[in-house]
Amino acid sequence: MGDLGTSCAADTLLSRTPSLMRVLHCYRTYFPDTQGGGEEAIRQIVLSTQAEGISNTIFALSPRPDPATIHRDEGTVERSLSWAAPASCDLGTVNAFRHFRRLARAADVVHYHFPWPFADLLHKFAGVDSRPAVMTYHSDVVRQRWIGLAYRPLMRSMLRAMNAVVATSAAYARTSSVLRDLVPPSRLKVIPLGLFERSYDQAREESRAISLSERFGLSTNGYFLSLGVLRYYKGLHVLIEAARRVDFPIVMAGDGPTRKVLEEAASDLPPGRVHFLGRVSDPEKMALIAGCRAFVLPSHLRSEAFGMVLLEAALLGRPMISCEIGTGTTYVNVHEDTGLVVAPENPSMLAAALQHMIVDEAFVSACGQRARARYERLFSGPALGSAYSVLYRSVLT
Repeated sequence: MGDLGTSCAADTLLSRTPSLMRVLHCYRTYFPDTQGGGEEAIRQIVLSTQAEGISNTIFALSPRPDPATIHRDEGTVERSLSWAAPASCDLGTVNAFRHFRRLARAADVVHYHFPWPFADLLHKFAGVDSRPAVMTYHSDVVRQRWIGLAYRPLMRSMLRAMNAVVATSAAYARTSSVLRDLVPPSRLKVIPLGLFERSYDQAREESRAISLSERFGLSTNGYFLSLGVLRYYKGLHVLIEAARRVDFPIVMAGDGPTRKVLEEAASDLPPGRVHFLGRVSDPEKMALIAGCRAFVLPSHLRSEAFGMVLLEAALLGRPMISCEIGTGTTYVNVHEDTGLVVAPENPSMLAAALQHMIVDEAFVSACGQRARARYERLFSGPALGSAYSVLYRSVLT
């Protein structure tokens, strides 16, 4: 009954602004329960579409959904109980279907974020399959291949039920067999992710009071930075191998399931070569990005579909190093323009890229300036908000 009650409250909240288009986002988890690239991508879409006259609600599952309704700057977060999460796929209870149905029926458009198989069940069995619906396709199912085979019939049904499916880059739309085979070309759209710059104002202001040397023992421009959840597809084991060949500090900020393995792999390196900072605050993150020599994203698998952290580096005018994996990372970071792009799982090439950034000051400065200019042109909040506003209105008509 708790879920039903909060859903009714959400209906009332949405009805207060009848002139606004109402969009319901659906993803397995969201802030404040978890912090990752998927959650940040949704937050930026929501913030950017507010200026386009769109009211947003985010439906997600939580292991502790009390309170069930949370009001944030970007919109209302509605949470239902997550009773299990096999293979990172959060599963809800019967109340989740009731909760989601109430919210979806009050919305003009339902916006699903893939992959989350439970969302496919919500769409199919919550009685909302007639609602206008779009999906942002963030990533293929890469690691859980056996699950992917069993899931494919449901996934096919879900994809074909969407009024539009959005790939976050042309490269991903071209290289994903799922998007090529299961989505009609007329319904496949490309909208890059982006960042609403004003959402970083407070963190950037607070970051100015942070001393990197006092807080972390780091000197400005004296380290390479990798930041984010420590997951299997991030290629950080390759970065540690590259660190053996480059006499320059490397900072890994963030926590996650592979941290212990990575710390063990780096245990025989010279003291101070690799710093594990754990989870950092938003102001600390801004200070670390602003102060790094270059930002490094060595992800080697297609699970890294875009790289929101690359956008944050570009926002702050920092050069980047990433890998060519056929996804949006190379759309954000252009080789020898905004940084360097190397082959995945190649410690020698990665070390050579790091060394180039160490010795060539002019290249580092020019790449940082071009990264900022590319952000302003392609990945800004106004560009993101306008693109999704057009998409929502098109499916309504």
